[in-house]
Amino acid sequence: MPTRPRVDALSFDLDGTLIDTAGEIAEAANRAIAEFGLPAQPPAAVTLLIGHGARALLQGLLAGQPAVADLDAVLARFEHHYLATTGTRGQPYAGCAEMLLRLRGAGVRLACVTNKESRLAQQLLHRHGLAAAFDLVIGGDTLPQKKPDPRVLVHTASALGVDLARMAHVGDSAIDVQAARSAGTAAWAVPWGYNGGRPIEAAGPDHVFLSLPAVADHVLGYPGA
Repeated sequence: MPTRPRVDALSFDLDGTLIDTAGEIAEAANRAIAEFGLPAQPPAAVTLLIGHGARALLQGLLAGQPAVADLDAVLARFEHHYLATTGTRGQPYAGCAEMLLRLRGAGVRLACVTNKESRLAQQLLHRHGLAAAFDLVIGGDTLPQKKPDPRVLVHTASALGVDLARMAHVGDSAIDVQAARSAGTAAWAVPWGYNGGRPIEAAGPDHVFLSLPAVADHVLGYPGA
């Protein structure tokens, strides 16, 4: 019999937490801005802007460039290219599928909560064989709000039928920590993602996990976890 979980539900950020997607996001962004005569940006510069959704990423990317008349036009081209690159270059971080399988097998409710647009999030999860693990996927366009607005995780807990005090949110950035803290749920983090180049510890999460399997160990009460 599985050990009784310490929490009833976990919500996970996607980019930089479960899957390393920086390369395919940078490729799509550079294809888009090239159509407007702008030079390609280094992948590292694009990576620093990941986390707030596509519009915010492009706004940041274009901030130091010659004016583009219509940001919506650039965004439309980015979305076109990102549909082609999503799931083609990135890889789940080590132990991702194993962790989700263990948690689901123990009866933990699972949600993916991302600021990525919903259709892109679903496409990414499907291409890496992770979609079936989740009871719920919340994208950046699912609700009127995005993380770090606390209403996103409040909605998530309600949709999963769990108490916020019995849920934890796992992410890679200060956005995730702030969202969890504001919603009144545990703020857990991983140190390898996209936090604008800053160490995640500076955001003050409740717990930092050095691997994804360690998240399952902690929830399922494994010794030393």
